[in-house]
Amino acid sequence: MQLFLISGLSGSGKSIALKVLEDSGYYCVDNLPADLLAALVENLQRAGYSNIAVSIDVRSANSVQRLPPLLQQIKQQGVDVHVLFLDAQSDTLVKRFSETRRLHPLSDGIKTLPECVSQERELLAEISDIGHHIDTAELNANALRAWIKQFIKVDRARLTLLFQSFGYKHGIPLDSDLVFDVRCLPNPHYDAMLRPLTGRDKAVIEFLDNTPGAQDMFGDIRDFVERWLPSFVADNRSYLTVAIGCTGGQHRSVYLAEKLARYFEHQQQVLVRHRELGQ
Repeated sequence: MQLFLISGLSGSGKSIALKVLEDSGYYCVDNLPADLLAALVENLQRAGYSNIAVSIDVRSANSVQRLPPLLQQIKQQGVDVHVLFLDAQSDTLVKRFSETRRLHPLSDGIKTLPECVSQERELLAEISDIGHHIDTAELNANALRAWIKQFIKVDRARLTLLFQSFGYKHGIPLDSDLVFDVRCLPNPHYDAMLRPLTGRDKAVIEFLDNTPGAQDMFGDIRDFVERWLPSFVADNRSYLTVAIGCTGGQHRSVYLAEKLARYFEHQQQVLVRHRELGQ
């Protein structure tokens, strides 16, 4: 049996993630109390289900903090367990709740919305690092769906090396493991012909290919990742997210993320994401 556990902050996109899994053929259960997870898995396994997805969040109250040992117990029973934790900056979550006029699950008529978000983050802190972390702050619904579909398809028996471009003016992604700042490189934005393009376009690629600093930066990041990658593999990591940031996340970071992905794809399982491009 394969079990996908979806958790994360309220308003971060858990319902979207669960719907993608349901559309992919998984038997889905939303808002399950954490203490019932082992019994659910046992009953569905006995009933012949092979792929299930469960959403567990702060609505499970204190039992959500018992998830790590519960998941370890389920793994020991031969179940293939994968955890996806969705997150976003607190101001983004507050804005989403304000726009939809929904009540936060921890709302009690006394705490403000920012206080509810802060309390929820504290309650989920112990489980935020037990699975693959996705920062949804700058993702629209379609981009998140695409990312979830990628997550489902990868071979989770191997480490996945994920290169993600981003723009510093929109904040550093919360799901980053390694972050490299490439804002010191010449910026194609200041060339009127290159400004509307991205780091995936031929003209921008040629511009940066002929920029010595860009090639030095590529070599330094490549060598660092290549040197330490075996240590992350030995640590039984499922994902390693390498975030490459420039000012707007359109040119330099995209170019380097693509170039690094092409280099490592022959030796590792690789994904590429461009946050500011919605890809």
